[in-house]
Amino acid sequence: MKLVNIISNNEGVANIANLVGRVGLSVIFILAGMNKIQYFEGNAQYLASGGLPEFLLPLVIAFELIGGLFILAGALTQLTALAFAGFCVISALVFHNNLADQMQFFMFFKNIAMAGGFLALASTGAGRFSVDHKLTQQ
Repeated sequence: MKLVNIISNNEGVANIANLVGRVGLSVIFILAGMNKIQYFEGNAQYLASGGLPEFLLPLVIAFELIGGLFILAGALTQLTALAFAGFCVISALVFHNNLADQMQFFMFFKNIAMAGGFLALASTGAGRFSVDHKLTQQ
């Protein structure tokens, strides 16, 4: 059934889709990390509002920026994607758990959806247009 495997039956399309997916998943974290640097104090207070110590903010920034760049480049993709999936779920549970608030409801499930995207990426790997592919070529 060609319609069922419309992307996976075409290696070129699959690799382009994987690259575009990695760009989409990475850009939100790269921008979030940059935002946290720009508005450090406000983000430190937001972290504290979730019951976490403010000293974790530099680690969160490093994770978002470096991890985002790893996903973008397709470097250590499966491991990084698993770490981001966990990060998304934890962030949803800690910061967006008031599901009675419509905005928090959507933010919670946005995080869960991103975790799903990262799990899909972890299961497929980075594809041809990636550092991982270059490193594993024989």
